[in-house]
Amino acid sequence: MAKENKNINKKPKMNPYWIYGIIIAVFFGIQIFSGGFGASDAKTTTPAQFIDYLQKGDVAKIEIVNKREAKVYLTDKAQQTETHKGTKPTSIFPTVTPMPNYQFEFGDLQLFQEDIAKTIKENNLNTEVKYVTESNAWGELLLSLLPFVLIIGIWIFIMRRMSGGAGGGAGGQIFNIGKSKAKLFDENTDVKTSFRDVAGLEGAKEEVQEIVDFLKFPDKYTSLGGKIPKGALLVGPPGTGKTLLAKAVAGEAKVPFFSLSGSDFVEMFVGVGASRVRDLFKQAKEKSPSIIFIDEIDAIGRARGKNNFSGSNDERENTLNQLLTEMDGFGTNTNVIVLAATNRADVLDKALMRAGRFDRQIFVDLPDIRERKEIFEVHLRPIKKAEDLDIDFLSRQTPGFSGADIANVCNEAALIAARKGKKAVNKQDFLDAVDRIIGGLEKKNKIITPDEKRAVAFHEAGHATISWMLEHAAPLVKVTIVPRGRSLGAAWYLPEERLIVRPEQMLDEMCAALGGRAAEKVIFNKISTGALSDLEKVTKQARAMVTIYGLSDKVGNLTYYDSSGQNEYGFTKPYSERTAELIDKEISDIIEEQYQRAIALLEEHKDKLTTLAEVLLEKEVIFKDNLEKIFGKRPYATYEHPDDVINDTETSQKEEVKDETEEEVKDDLLK
Repeated sequence: MAKENKNINKKPKMNPYWIYGIIIAVFFGIQIFSGGFGASDAKTTTPAQFIDYLQKGDVAKIEIVNKREAKVYLTDKAQQTETHKGTKPTSIFPTVTPMPNYQFEFGDLQLFQEDIAKTIKENNLNTEVKYVTESNAWGELLLSLLPFVLIIGIWIFIMRRMSGGAGGGAGGQIFNIGKSKAKLFDENTDVKTSFRDVAGLEGAKEEVQEIVDFLKFPDKYTSLGGKIPKGALLVGPPGTGKTLLAKAVAGEAKVPFFSLSGSDFVEMFVGVGASRVRDLFKQAKEKSPSIIFIDEIDAIGRARGKNNFSGSNDERENTLNQLLTEMDGFGTNTNVIVLAATNRADVLDKALMRAGRFDRQIFVDLPDIRERKEIFEVHLRPIKKAEDLDIDFLSRQTPGFSGADIANVCNEAALIAARKGKKAVNKQDFLDAVDRIIGGLEKKNKIITPDEKRAVAFHEAGHATISWMLEHAAPLVKVTIVPRGRSLGAAWYLPEERLIVRPEQMLDEMCAALGGRAAEKVIFNKISTGALSDLEKVTKQARAMVTIYGLSDKVGNLTYYDSSGQNEYGFTKPYSERTAELIDKEISDIIEEQYQRAIALLEEHKDKLTTLAEVLLEKEVIFKDNLEKIFGKRPYATYEHPDDVINDTETSQKEEVKDETEEEVKDDLLK
């Protein structure tokens, strides 16, 4: 019975185009029944034949229409004759007025009148002559309205395009331009993401789960006098899972969830952003308790008064002011929780960040080794992986990778395995994927001269030698002189994941980075432009030591780093010209000291450096065991686990890389 009622209630919706169609049909009906349409055309004749018919007395009446056309009406007797048979007028629709038998156009009206009058007089006829002026009022009205209709139609079409595209939905029509563009997810919407799909991020996930718990069981928290938080701000580097956490909230919370981007408030019309904020919170309060998620909130939440040199009224500031009022103003509602995400928290307005608007700031950091393992387990679910794949090994091989980077590694590994025709994705595919993401695609067919190849080999061997000799340098994984991406050679290291970095560790890393240029100086007594990326890295590290971390004795325990980001908008430096000269001198001295240190180390082990470079020229790719054969065991074994894993896998890595090289050579020959 309920089903029948449901079907009965499904009435067709009124479409405005039906109204337009009815109006057009009425106009056409008026045209038809007024004689404009529907009548069959009268038979056409000529003025000479008409005069002949008139002389015979066959014409009962003639109408001269608009001084250029004549309509001829025959007598009843003439219509029965053989000559005029078939000229009896017919009509599609019934009509009251009689219809003509013949019609024709004539030239000069005065001559035509004289011919008619002369013929009637000579033959003593009683033919009636009438003069008629015809006009189509409705047709003329339609023609006069047509330009205005076209202009209005084009204007509506353009405004629909400008306000978010033709069709339904908020902003789709001209009168809905101030409506919110938020997508609504509720219990009727199928959102498949859950907290099970969010690996790692234990602290952030716990706080977000608590927000969902607030909405499900509010009495549990309010019974003790507590209040539900009004907002939570997700802050962290790109790719760490801020939006994924929000998707999980949408999937887990059994309350309406409004999702939109900060740029959805931005429009070319003044006042539209504030209007959309009002409409968004109005919808959320009507469906409360509910959650609003604003992704990339820095699009509208940037600090007011910054970088506004024109002095004009900023539309973004109006939108932000309305957002501040809605979140915690005079008449706010506590049943709406606002989630927001940004990777630019330093530029947000302080009024937006305060407690009462965003009570919680949840920092979503890059995952550590344990969290990377959990993320790999999530992204490896749909992939056909080898049975002996070690996820612990993969998590150790990807320090500093975000969740998005790990997802990219898994996808690239699957593509590489498919390209090689494998049935499952193994460990080497993942290593190749990491290499490709970090260094770029291998370019084995790149044209490089023997001298350049030798210079690249000694450059990379210099990096490997210095990193082997220094205590705090990162352990080596492999070195290659095969061009990859924009580089002619590359060395892979596995850095230790430190939370605190000491000066000696930074200096050792700088010395290892300068090992390539130092090797060129020691072997060839010449330097080249190949050390650009090394010099960039070293200069940034030295500047950070002096100006940010206060690790310089000459400059002292000072930092010129501003976490609020206000220095970005200033035209002056926070130190004097004399201090600037001191900073530049100190940066130069630190780099030069490490460069001379690298030269001294390579001079001491010049024979081993040469041997390593020759092996690299021969094999193109070398691993840690090649260095152990030349230099012996590394004297510093502080970072044991990754080294042990790499030792266990070096042989298989070498064999697979060698097989891959042979396959590519065969493919090149076949091509």
